[in-house]
Amino acid sequence: MLATYLEQGAVSLRQTALPSIAPGFALLKLRLAGICNTDLELQRGYYGFSGIPGHEFVAEVVECADASWIGKRIVGEINLACGQCSWCDRDLGRHCPNRTVLGIVKHPGAFAEYLSLPVENLHAVPEDMPDEVAVFTEPVAAASAILEQVSISPGTPVAVLGDGKLGLLCAMVLALHGAQVSLYGRHPEKTAIAARMGVVPREASEAGDTQYPIVVEATGNADAMATAIRMTEARGKIIMKSTTHLPVSVDMASVIVPEISLIGSRCGRFSDALPLLAAGMLPVREMIHAEYHLHEAPAAFERAAQKGTLKVLLRP
Repeated sequence: MLATYLEQGAVSLRQTALPSIAPGFALLKLRLAGICNTDLELQRGYYGFSGIPGHEFVAEVVECADASWIGKRIVGEINLACGQCSWCDRDLGRHCPNRTVLGIVKHPGAFAEYLSLPVENLHAVPEDMPDEVAVFTEPVAAASAILEQVSISPGTPVAVLGDGKLGLLCAMVLALHGAQVSLYGRHPEKTAIAARMGVVPREASEAGDTQYPIVVEATGNADAMATAIRMTEARGKIIMKSTTHLPVSVDMASVIVPEISLIGSRCGRFSDALPLLAAGMLPVREMIHAEYHLHEAPAAFERAAQKGTLKVLLRP
């Protein structure tokens, strides 16, 4: 099968064997995949990654011991948990110390003609949901994870830093749940997407002028934490969404003295994301900037890395 491969910063194409299917797993045929900022960071050296990347996808089940899954369109949770530890017992396999992660940690990803996942990770896509919407399930779940981690009452002022793919989704999901969201970005054409949902667009140059009880840092920029700290009021919370291969320098006194809480935020539950997408509550198709075929993956990565680019899709 044809697969995208990352190694030492280079994006290439390789012919590889089909994934072997262990008991409890399904073989999936890719229909559509999305390049996210984490994929770009993997290319730059995040996690010391080499292999097949990709964790945002829609696929069709082509082989599975449970015949009821065969032929279904699915999306899939990206964490492959052991199912036996205390974290798994608490339904927190996302933090299983023995887990692998699709396209990120020791499990080949979705930028290939075929991939594999445990059946328990699969979620059926509603019949009337286009692939171009379903492919956003994983990042919408990541945005929704904030609401699982932090209690945000309706009307709470929230600042979201960054108007990239995840920043937009965080702003829109929080606005849907009643927060008063200000989105700080550099691209008016991008913040305008969220503005139609009641999000207040702000220029990035204004960041730091106002303090908020909750700040979401989603810039993908290692230097943005200092700005997030300045914008957080005493005893406020910073939700850290950026993944970057670069080290982040923090003046800890500016966090400790005002008693600011730093909260790392990663994956969310697909069961929270799919209803939002099925109801048409998020204008995700407006975030699609380009589509490439899988054999054009190197060009697709180049386009995804260009400043101002939102979602770039890969189709087999």
